[in-house]
Amino acid sequence: MRMRGERLRVFSGTAHPRLAQDICSFMGVPLGAASLARFPDGEINLKVECDVRGADVFVVQPTSPPVHGNLFELLSFADCLRRASADRITAVIPYFGYARKDRKDEGRVPINAKLVANMLISAGYDRVVTVDLHAAQIQGFFDIPVDHLYARPVMIERVRQLGAENIKIVSPDIGGTKLARAYAKDLECDLAIIDKRRISGEKTVIENMIGEVEGHDVVLVDDMVSTGGSIVDAARIVKEKGANKVFLVATHGVLAGNAVERLNNADVEKILLADTIPLSDKKLDRLEVCSMAQLLARAIDRIHRSESVSKLFQSER
Repeated sequence: MRMRGERLRVFSGTAHPRLAQDICSFMGVPLGAASLARFPDGEINLKVECDVRGADVFVVQPTSPPVHGNLFELLSFADCLRRASADRITAVIPYFGYARKDRKDEGRVPINAKLVANMLISAGYDRVVTVDLHAAQIQGFFDIPVDHLYARPVMIERVRQLGAENIKIVSPDIGGTKLARAYAKDLECDLAIIDKRRISGEKTVIENMIGEVEGHDVVLVDDMVSTGGSIVDAARIVKEKGANKVFLVATHGVLAGNAVERLNNADVEKILLADTIPLSDKKLDRLEVCSMAQLLARAIDRIHRSESVSKLFQSER
């Protein structure tokens, strides 16, 4: 039984209103009324149009491009709701931007993931819900509870329906090995890894491949597709190594730069992406979008009822 206020409110910024509406549909609650406009100079003008005093409030807003505008909307919601006497305010961030800057990998650079965490806390958020952080240790940047959800249970159901035979899971880099191993365990198949060296934020060089893919249908797994360079190169490499069919599976479709063009030209059967970032305007061939709405709705409901969120994944471990 909840010890806090019984009222539940779910709001959405402008980053992904469709996902927020789908979450509310699964939960059987209306989307909270709010007007979010901009002044002529681009400044945000936000007003919550319903009573939130004593309410348990969730704000759904991925910090995907345009990153800074979406992030500031998220911060503005917290300040607005806190001043309106909401009981608890939770940021539901399906895609957490700036997650790649989680450490000082050279001198004189910021740790922007920590900076974002500080801003969210200072703005007034009491809790954060996110999906497939690029670096899991970012949870430790927060001094408030973080519920780190996994898209894999949703994605794996569709992977099983692809009709792939003699599957081999492949990670496009060493950093994604843990995620790829989890997919391989669920599918009861073997794992291969592509070893790459990053030259810059946009360019990587494939070094070698650990494992065999000849004669296998390959499922390339990653947490995000940004410019598409790494995963497209990986698809080319596994085909050169004798793979039969290649499927791309990733949680976050950032699709920056010429990613769509690269993916459309890639020799792959299908591309599975989650809807943590809106994809409706992307002219991407062979794309299938897997909805995270039900998973997020179940997590929000459990948090509201003060129940365990980890139980959502116990059968997957």
